[in-house]
Amino acid sequence: MSLTYHVYDTDEMTPAEIYGQVLTKMGEERKEIVALTADLAKSTKIGKFGDKFPERFFNVGIAEQNLFGIGSGLALAGFTPFISTFAVFASLRAAEQVRTDICYQNVNCKIIATHSGTSFGQAGTTHHCTEDLAIMRSFANMTVIAPADGYETANAVVECIDYPGPVYIRIGRGFERTVYDNPEYGYEIGKAITMRDGGDITIIACGPCVLHAVEAAQTLKDNQGIEARVINMHTIKPLDKEAVLKAVNDTRRIVTAENHNILGGLGSAVAEVITEGGKSCRLKRLGLPDTFSSVGHPDDLLSYYKTDADSIVEAVSEMLGQEVEEDEDWEDEV
Repeated sequence: MSLTYHVYDTDEMTPAEIYGQVLTKMGEERKEIVALTADLAKSTKIGKFGDKFPERFFNVGIAEQNLFGIGSGLALAGFTPFISTFAVFASLRAAEQVRTDICYQNVNCKIIATHSGTSFGQAGTTHHCTEDLAIMRSFANMTVIAPADGYETANAVVECIDYPGPVYIRIGRGFERTVYDNPEYGYEIGKAITMRDGGDITIIACGPCVLHAVEAAQTLKDNQGIEARVINMHTIKPLDKEAVLKAVNDTRRIVTAENHNILGGLGSAVAEVITEGGKSCRLKRLGLPDTFSSVGHPDDLLSYYKTDADSIVEAVSEMLGQEVEEDEDWEDEV
């Protein structure tokens, strides 16, 4: 990854603005990159690329299904399309085209989905997207990434260009606070990042919930002496199974946190690994229950649906009051 791509200010730019700038910088060296949008160039910030490279920028109008079909065709012609729209349009309105035109043919399209989760809080349920992780990770050949902040968004955009096949990168709408101090922390698609170690319990989070998990772990340490491991599971698919199984073995208790429905997202992916691993573990999934989100400020919605720092502290405290089965030999008998 070239350090020349990291020419942005996380204090002054949203993750979407950062990805637009990084993509534009990459376009200077990678002539095969083209960018596409469906009349959302300004809102998704991919318009930065269009300003610099108008001949490699395509606005198809309000026609998201066409957007992904055209992107697939450009990929088959040897280009590397970066397609950007709101997450709700990418995963729901154009789900068939993403599945059949892009994933089924396993073409090299990169999807940058903005306004994910409840980050577009005041816009209402039609513009929230709390189902996309479940949908996208169910598509064969699709890689699914939920960066924690602007630095990680930039890293994901840079790394995905040479990563084979379709990639879905999910970011929010606004000024989500940064988790990292700089971009050089060893980012790798498919490899989770341990934000802090601990042996009492593990918190696995993605997207904006990573910062809340880190803050919760510090509160637990300061107020209760609890050592909580925090894992940034930025790649939902392929999931870092090794990190999950190590957490099961070391802490026996896991809390997941995501700005997504608890059905089919990060929590479900972690649960699948635990079940197939064959070792007992208490698991609590934090996220939206089986419901559509209310309307409100994004921070208020995180609190309302109990995925903020205070709610994670509450969930951890509750789980630590529950016993786990003591069994020194977890291996199945042959």
